[in-house]
Amino acid sequence: MAVDLAKVAKDKKIEFFLISFVDYFGVLRAKLVPASAIGIMQRDGAGFAAFAAWFDSTPADPDMLVMPDASSLIQLPWKPEVAWLAGDCWMGGAPMEDTPRLMLKRQVALAAKKGYRMKTGIEAEFFLINEDGSAISDPRDTQGKPCYDQTALMRRFDVVAEICDSMETLGWAPYQNDHEDANGQFEMNYDYCDTLQSADRHVFFKFMVKSIAEEHDLRATFMPKPFAHLTGNGCHTHVSIWDKTGKKNLFEDKKGPLGMSQLSHHFIGGILNAAQGLSSIFNPTVNSYKRLNAGTTASGATWAPNAITFGGNNRTTMVRIPGPGRFELRSMDGAANPYLMQAGTLMAGLEGVSSKRDPGKCHDIDMFAEGHKVRGIRKLPLNLLDAIRATEKDKVINEGFGKSFVQSYTKLKRQEWQSYTSHLSQWERDNSLDC
Repeated sequence: MAVDLAKVAKDKKIEFFLISFVDYFGVLRAKLVPASAIGIMQRDGAGFAAFAAWFDSTPADPDMLVMPDASSLIQLPWKPEVAWLAGDCWMGGAPMEDTPRLMLKRQVALAAKKGYRMKTGIEAEFFLINEDGSAISDPRDTQGKPCYDQTALMRRFDVVAEICDSMETLGWAPYQNDHEDANGQFEMNYDYCDTLQSADRHVFFKFMVKSIAEEHDLRATFMPKPFAHLTGNGCHTHVSIWDKTGKKNLFEDKKGPLGMSQLSHHFIGGILNAAQGLSSIFNPTVNSYKRLNAGTTASGATWAPNAITFGGNNRTTMVRIPGPGRFELRSMDGAANPYLMQAGTLMAGLEGVSSKRDPGKCHDIDMFAEGHKVRGIRKLPLNLLDAIRATEKDKVINEGFGKSFVQSYTKLKRQEWQSYTSHLSQWERDNSLDC
């Protein structure tokens, strides 16, 4: 063992460890382990029943053992006697290759063989709401265009500052916090890093935001579209590819279009090519498509793309190139699984590089207002069922992720869709009782 967690516990006065994993639906699961038992858990893993989480498993399957990754350890800044550990899922003496974190690790290994390292920066938007989720938590946050509203931001200073201070303590290098485009919505930015570490941090960030909000008698939600009239929660992801040392940005080319290399254009081409099939992963819930395909919101714009395009510094395209050396993928939402969304990005991008895919024309028009005038542009799915079907038939995803994962994931997602369609809504009663 490179790191002895029992010794770490003694040195850092840690009393408990959360040994965690994330299932297909992005739910963070964990066992709380006393420090006295962490040596055994580090050696043998913590036992779980996979059927009890969102995995394609049965009660007859043997225990799923989650092996903690000591390098992922995060001591909770607001509860330092507890430390969190990301884990990898094993069953029957072998890694469960179709589980989200291991799927990302597999793509990272494939990229490394080609001499590439992907780095990402995550912008996970969230709302601070009341306990039952029926309204935002601040009744005075009512501006028609509330983005960057200093007064509303400062009314939530205690929460935002504690989250930011926690990120400082963890060494994440946070650099700006703002009130976002919807009333009650916020975004907090921290530095980019290697993709696996970035995904681990994303998982912990969501847990941290919710936990600290609760400490202040508030509730935080990353739900894609919690309020019909307001802008939804995106999870914009900034992406770059570096050499194996992590010191040279291979996307940057001062002589290339928009300061980007040919490699980056092929990478973007791969993502655009697989965009419809990736949608069930980037936008994994019924609610996701109420953000992607929303009409005009109270602020005047949804900020969510529904056309598969790329452009320069243009927030109406699915892929935005804000400056040399990176691009921003704007289609993901707050429900996206932190590991699967990055695995999908890397997998599709690598396929684009190997196939030398052309991303097509760079669009710098307002795609929200004028996109309907451009011929030949593909659209993202209108609903979760269409997205599931696109995933099932996408050759790149079936080859890159493997048919076993695609079959299991889409099976569970179809069950979710069927549960939704069997629900009788108030809208149906309001509009159909007198048929």
